[in-house]
Amino acid sequence: MSQQLLLGDEAFAQGVLDAGLSGCYAYPGTPSTEIMEYMQGSAEAAERGVHREWSSNEKVAMEEALGMSFAGKRAIVCMKHVGLNVAADSFVNSAVTGVRGGLIVTSADDPSMHSSQNEQDSRYYAQFAMMPCLEPSSQQEAYNMARYAFELSEKFETPILMRLTTRLSHSRANIQRGEVIQAEPVAEKEGDRRFVLLPAIAQRNYVRLCAKQADFLAASENSPFNKLIPGTDKSYGIVASGIGYNYVMEAFGGKCPYSILKISQYPLPKKQLAQLMDSCDKVMLVEEGMPFIEQQLLGALGNPKVLGRLSGALPRTGELNPFVVAKAFGLPLPELRAVPDLVKARPPRLCDGCPHADTYKAIKEAIADKPAARVFGDIGCYTLGALPPYNAISSCVDMGASISMAKGAADAGISPALAVIGDSTFTHSGMTGILDAAWENTPITAIILDNGTTGMTGGQNSIGAGRVEDICAGLGVKPEHIRVITPLPKNHEENVAILKEEMAFAGLSVIISRRECIHTLRRKK
Repeated sequence: MSQQLLLGDEAFAQGVLDAGLSGCYAYPGTPSTEIMEYMQGSAEAAERGVHREWSSNEKVAMEEALGMSFAGKRAIVCMKHVGLNVAADSFVNSAVTGVRGGLIVTSADDPSMHSSQNEQDSRYYAQFAMMPCLEPSSQQEAYNMARYAFELSEKFETPILMRLTTRLSHSRANIQRGEVIQAEPVAEKEGDRRFVLLPAIAQRNYVRLCAKQADFLAASENSPFNKLIPGTDKSYGIVASGIGYNYVMEAFGGKCPYSILKISQYPLPKKQLAQLMDSCDKVMLVEEGMPFIEQQLLGALGNPKVLGRLSGALPRTGELNPFVVAKAFGLPLPELRAVPDLVKARPPRLCDGCPHADTYKAIKEAIADKPAARVFGDIGCYTLGALPPYNAISSCVDMGASISMAKGAADAGISPALAVIGDSTFTHSGMTGILDAAWENTPITAIILDNGTTGMTGGQNSIGAGRVEDICAGLGVKPEHIRVITPLPKNHEENVAILKEEMAFAGLSVIISRRECIHTLRRKK
């Protein structure tokens, strides 16, 4: 029983370790990355033989964790919110199969899109998949919920979605640890065919899943993490979910005169909601992310008592904070001091000496006399090539989209069509695009920026490191059109010439631009 100062991600990681975890599966993505990194740095996890290696993408991680659950052991899978899109097929079906060993699917949402492409709210995925969802309001709750989630998962034989958000994941608090347990594997029942989703079995499973919804609701209404706190002023009631509860308490200085329904477990606790709605003139929804609860309370015809992001009482987009909440209630706001020049926001840029910079310079020169050329980008450090001084890429949509979009553009007549993708993103979801292009020998040039690491999220291992040529050849790219260049100023002219040669080829070509990330190289030295 000890205290530790931990990030929200780390508190959750320690919580699952103390609750008898056997395996952690993940693909790096801010703000979820620190969960796996904490696991990999944990002496306790190493001593107990907890699996803690990065997976090639979120779908694979989800299926690996489900496999560990199938074997009766406790597992977690971690990703950011857009990673849940990648894992959606196996995620939704895992609710239909159910689980044996406890399984927690951790999705870290990124309101305000600090390092993301959208403001997606993972609570909708839990509702869609018909599984329980937990949303801690503090780092201590993130720790405490880990054990509770495993117990809930095994009790109802269902996966549990754990929703974190950026500010909770990336801020620190003192955590009081509890007892460390060694969970016993859940034995396989004789004749259990739940995991074979043939239509006849899936239909029976789905009937069982629907029948469990009443149990999930009862668990939520009796949850220690949902509580109705009565107030003296009935002009307002407040529904505060997750970290929104902390924002409310801070805005009111810890002494809120209104009744508050704190929600950290879903489905929504209907009895407490009805009690709050009946006792107050208006109800303010304070929830980080999308108006998930607000939409359900409004219903199809609306409800004038319900205020929140949709009514305009709170901003429709971006993060909440105590100041935004205070303004919504007309509370006095503290005077904000001007931000010193030293800490003012500056636009992001590629690091000095980054190999991607030399690659972009070569690409820009190679296409300088080709006004119809388009360069399709992807997710990674190299996305900064969209900004000055490079202005080098025309798109950035989702992981792996560069190669697929370049192929589609080439099919539509754009020439030359180039794709820029990192080595880790390539093995995550770029390989299938290459497979399509190889099948039709589509005239595109795919430039794989191989810096030997997953650089954007801090330098995690890249599964394709040192094997990109073999992977491309195996996918059907002609070996003579798999070229390797070294992005250095001294090689600039040679690199430009190679780019021009491959762009002129009337078929698929791959150029691997290989030089180690300066940060991982510095760490090694």
